[in-house]
Amino acid sequence: MARHDSEMKEECLREDLKFYFMSPCEKYRARCQIPWKLGLQILKIVMVTTQLVRFGLSSQLVVAFKEDNTVAFKHLFLKGYSGTDEDDYSCSVYTQEDAYESIFFAINQYHQLKDITLGTLGYGENEDNRIGLKVCKQHYKKGTMFPSNETLNIDNDIELDCVHLDLQDLSKDPPDWKNSSFFRLEFYRLLQVEISFRLKGIDLQTIHSRELPDCYVFQNTIIFDNKAHSGKIKIYFDSDAKIEECKDLNIFGSTQKNTQYVLVFDAFVIVICLASLILCTRSIVLALRLRKRFLNFFLEKYKRPVCDTDQWKFVNGWYVLVIISDLMTIIGSILKMEIKAKNLTNYDLCSILLGTSTLLVWVGVIRYLGYFQAYNVLILTMQASLPKVLRFCACAGMIYLGYTFCGWIVLGPYHDKFENLNTVAECLFSLVNGDDMFATFAQIQQKSILVWLFSRLYLYSFISLFIYMILSLFIALITDSYDTIKKFQQNGFPETDLQEFLKECSSKEEYQKESSAFLSCICCRRRPCRDGQQFVLKPISVMLLPTLPAPATAPHED
Repeated sequence: MARHDSEMKEECLREDLKFYFMSPCEKYRARCQIPWKLGLQILKIVMVTTQLVRFGLSSQLVVAFKEDNTVAFKHLFLKGYSGTDEDDYSCSVYTQEDAYESIFFAINQYHQLKDITLGTLGYGENEDNRIGLKVCKQHYKKGTMFPSNETLNIDNDIELDCVHLDLQDLSKDPPDWKNSSFFRLEFYRLLQVEISFRLKGIDLQTIHSRELPDCYVFQNTIIFDNKAHSGKIKIYFDSDAKIEECKDLNIFGSTQKNTQYVLVFDAFVIVICLASLILCTRSIVLALRLRKRFLNFFLEKYKRPVCDTDQWKFVNGWYVLVIISDLMTIIGSILKMEIKAKNLTNYDLCSILLGTSTLLVWVGVIRYLGYFQAYNVLILTMQASLPKVLRFCACAGMIYLGYTFCGWIVLGPYHDKFENLNTVAECLFSLVNGDDMFATFAQIQQKSILVWLFSRLYLYSFISLFIYMILSLFIALITDSYDTIKKFQQNGFPETDLQEFLKECSSKEEYQKESSAFLSCICCRRRPCRDGQQFVLKPISVMLLPTLPAPATAPHED
C-alpha cells in the first residue's frame, strides 16, 4: 500500500512537472486552461506602447519649448551672439570695452524685456522674493602685477561681491548704477562676473494638442569667465527651466475633456499592469513550490541533490522581467497622471520609467518567438554565449581602460577628441566600429614630433588590436555557441536528472512529440475542448535544455 502511494505521488509530480513546462497552447489542449497571462501580455504591449507614444509626443513639446526659449534668451541677452556656440561656451570677448558693453547690454535687455521679446514672458521673483537682476563678481582679495618686470604680488583668497538691481534702479535716468564702484573691474584680479535673473513664461502650443498649458520658471545665468587670465573672457549662458502649476487656468473648449480621457486611459493601463503583476507573481510562487516538491522527492528517492542547472529551470527569468516592467509602468503611469493634472513636473523621471518599462515589455516578446524553431536558435545562442561574452568583455575592458587613460594624458593637449576621459572613451569606441578614422589621425597637432610619433603608434596599435584580434575573437565566441546549439538540435541535447525523470512512464501510454510549436498552435485551434473529454499530456523532456539556463524551445507557462 505504501509502495502504491509512493508511485501515485511520483506520477502526480511527473504530470505536474510536464504541465508546468508546456507552452500556453499545449496547456489549453491538455486541461482546457485559457492562457490568461498570454492574452494579458499581448494587451499590455498594445496599451503600454500607446501610452508611451502619447507621452513622447507631449514630452517633445516640452523639450522644444525649452530649447527654443534658450536660443531666444541667448540672442536677447548676449551681445554679438552669432547663433552658434563657439565651443562649450556661447561667445567670447577680448577687450575691456567689449566686456563692459556685454555686461551692460544684458542688464539693459532685461530692463526692456517686455518691449522687445516675442515670447509670453514676464519677470519672476528670485530666491529672496525680489524681482530684478543679481550681479556678482569674484576676484582675488588684493594684489599688484607688472608683467613687463615679471613681478606679481597677489593674495589668492577669493572675495565675492554682489549687488541687486531691481526695476526701479534700472529705470533711473541717467543710470547711476553704471557709475558705481561695483562695476569698476580690475581685470587682473577678476575671476568671473555672474548675472542671474528669473523669467516666467507660458507654453501655449500645448493647447493645439488639446492639452493644458504649462507654466515655466526660467532661471537664467550669464557667466563672464576670466579665470584663465589669457586675454579671452568666455561667456557662458545657462537656462534652467522648471515647470510649475499654473495658479489660474480658464480654458474653454475640449481641452479639459480630452485630459480626462487620457487620465482614464492611464488608469486602465495601471489596472492591466497590476493584473499582470499578480499573475506573474503567483506563477513564480507556484513554481518555487513545485521545485521544492521535486527536490524533496529526488533526494528521498535517489539519495542525492538535484544539479544546479535543473534547479534554475524552475526560476523563470521572463516572469521576473515582466514583474520589473509592470512595477515601472505602474509608477510611471502614476507620475504621468500627476503631470497631466499639473500636480507634478518631473518629466525626466517619468520618461525613464515609461521608456525602460516599454523596452522590457518588447524584450519579453522574444519569449513567445522562442516557440518557433527558427527564432529559438537565436535565443539559445544568445543564452549560451552570454557568460563567455561577459568574461571576455571583462578582460578586453582592462586593455580598453589602459588605452583610455594613456590617450587622455598624452594626446589630450594636442587633440580635441582626447581632452577628457569621457571623450577619449567615446572616440576609441567609434574607432573600434571603424568610424571617423582618418579625421582622428589628421587632427593631431604636429607641435611635438615625439607626441606625433607616439600618436601614430598609439592609434595603429589600438586599431589593430581591437579590430583584427579582439573583435574577431568576440565574434568567434558567438559563432562557437551557435555551432554547439546546431549540433545539439541535430544529435540531441545532453540529458539531465530532470529530463530523465520526465521520460520515465509508469503507464503504458506513449507520449508523442510534436514536430514544432507552430503546429501545436494550429492544432490548438482545430481541436476545441469538449466537456468530459480527456487529453493526453504531451512529453516535454525534449524542451528542457540541461546545459543552458533556459529550455530549448522555451515551453514555460504563458
